[in-house]
Amino acid sequence: MKTIIHDFGKEQSERLLAAADRVVCADGRYAPCRGCFKCWTKHPAACEMKDALYRVCRVLGESDDLTVITENLYGGCSPAVKNLLDRSIGSSTPLSTYRGGQMHHTLRYGKRNSLRFIVYGDITEAEKRTWRLTAGRNAVNMGFREHSVSFCADAEEAGGMA
Repeated sequence: MKTIIHDFGKEQSERLLAAADRVVCADGRYAPCRGCFKCWTKHPAACEMKDALYRVCRVLGESDDLTVITENLYGGCSPAVKNLLDRSIGSSTPLSTYRGGQMHHTLRYGKRNSLRFIVYGDITEAEKRTWRLTAGRNAVNMGFREHSVSFCADAEEAGGMA
């Protein structure tokens, strides 16, 4: 299954559905992760907060190919995308294992194919290096076999790359 996370707004979600099985709009209207870890222990892969991101752990965990489209802000995701990714911690378990020669949480859904970041906006060379490093680290942590980062000048170009 292919999933796209984006920070464009809900009006773009329908257009992006042509390129994916699931589209999740990070519109900034979700509560931030409280760090209660109940998605790990009490309700595996389901958030304690009953909003639209209640099952985001399962959506992302079941995705073979995940594309994250986000505005670059100081070499990182937009706050809305970061919030959504934080809320997906339940796609792993509290147990640990070695992956990529380092200790990581055990994957609840197993290995997956590809993690792709499409980043738009003003981006310095230093921020591009940070993005490449972040994408690689996230791929290992989330259990993706491969990863890539593409850079675009604006949101319109980024949306066309999905």
